[in-house]
Amino acid sequence: MPNHSITVRIWGARGSIPCPGPDTVRYGGNTSCVEITCGTHTLVFDAGSGMRVLGNQMMRDKRTADIDLFLSHCHIDHLIGRPFFAPAFEKGSRLRLWAGNVQPAGGIKEAIHKMMSYPLFPIEIEMAQAEIEFTDFEPGDTLTPQTGIVIRTADLQHPGGAVGYRIEHAGKAIAYVTDTEMTDRAFDPAMLALAKNADVLIIDSTYTDNELKDHVGWGHSSWQQTVKFADAAEVAKLCLYHHDPEHDDAAMDRIAAAAAKMRHGTIVAHEGLTIEI
Repeated sequence: MPNHSITVRIWGARGSIPCPGPDTVRYGGNTSCVEITCGTHTLVFDAGSGMRVLGNQMMRDKRTADIDLFLSHCHIDHLIGRPFFAPAFEKGSRLRLWAGNVQPAGGIKEAIHKMMSYPLFPIEIEMAQAEIEFTDFEPGDTLTPQTGIVIRTADLQHPGGAVGYRIEHAGKAIAYVTDTEMTDRAFDPAMLALAKNADVLIIDSTYTDNELKDHVGWGHSSWQQTVKFADAAEVAKLCLYHHDPEHDDAAMDRIAAAAAKMRHGTIVAHEGLTIEI
């Protein structure tokens, strides 16, 4: 029988920079990385420092890596875990990288080469034993990485650009939308289309409304804005994501309580969070 289940697991939920320490234990300090399993296929969204943890778990489980990795963009906090993804150095692993906003800089392959080269890194990408493929696309393209999986894309408002994703499988949909700066005037129609009626929306909620006024142009949103956006898109479950590294566990607890009160069922991403659909 075909496997139509979808499982979402958070491996890193922070933005900007990893922030490990005693005050971030419960929500975690690793940067963006989300694993979405559609049936038997594994998709990974963003390669932040949480991707190292994912790779280590795959090695412990003796899982051969055969994944499609989709990058929202190539800012370092979303890419820093890629060189430390242990399965990439194992023969038999397959890693397909997708990106939609780095063509002007030479594409995703060139971006990875720049990061994994002297004087920035001691190991070049050619030393990886895995079979690695690189695919560049345009925001707005529809992707079909595996049979039965459709991924829709849209441009996001972020310095240097970013891409949002809508993953569709077996009649279900998950929207992954980070990093983006919203306004209170009107929501972007393309972004709304990504999230419309999604079973789960994982979205940039870096700031509070009070903090937002000091971060105009930084390319991020407040959790209050994302609640309004989720309502407008008629999302089933909202998951706040890409937390400010300055928000410790106590601050995140306050945000979680206020968000759940404002929109029943809202959850806050933390390392190890698993959502079954």
